[in-house]
Amino acid sequence: MHSGHGAYQDKAGPKENAVYPPVTLQLPDWIVEEVDSAGAVFDSLEARMAFVIRLARRNVAEGGGPFGAAVFEIESGRLVAPGVNLVVPLSCSLAHAEAVAIAVAQRVCASYDLGASHLPPMELVTSAQPCIQCYGNLWWSGLRRVVIGATKDDVEELTGFAEGPLPDNWAARLTHRPPLRPIVVVRDVLRAQAREVLHNYREAGNLIYNPTGDPERG
Repeated sequence: MHSGHGAYQDKAGPKENAVYPPVTLQLPDWIVEEVDSAGAVFDSLEARMAFVIRLARRNVAEGGGPFGAAVFEIESGRLVAPGVNLVVPLSCSLAHAEAVAIAVAQRVCASYDLGASHLPPMELVTSAQPCIQCYGNLWWSGLRRVVIGATKDDVEELTGFAEGPLPDNWAARLTHRPPLRPIVVVRDVLRAQAREVLHNYREAGNLIYNPTGDPERG
């Protein structure tokens, strides 16, 4: 995966098991085109959010879900890893955009902890508020900040996806969680643009892939 980060080194993964298939969160080929077109450094939260919304829009056009995310270095704005929702293409309910971005960033940085002392502080920028699953992924990631476009209510109202129950005062729980470092929460960045992607996804009749046993279309 092209990342523009010569300082980060990947580690070889474990050998494949002869009985069970490997589980791989492989980014689609078109991601490299989008990254090369946008550049490797984004100097504002709005620019970073515009990029992940662009990923979400392109992902829908390519047959994926209407969500994009990316991990950035907070201070420099350098892109560490992009992510898009690959639940349907990969037949994997774990493959939400935030989870993919975090997983790719951890591989790029060769660290399960993106808050490790040898790494610069990093953030997750996501086109929509993390669902119950991605909230947990964020908690364990080591990231220092999360920047959100559309809200949970936006996602459920505009698409019909069931995002799951978050903890009461979920944002406050991220910002105060000793002994772990706080995760700063920034909300409503380019929310209208993020909502538009969700609205268009449902209006186009795309798959609403809730685990109901009988997926519906918008």
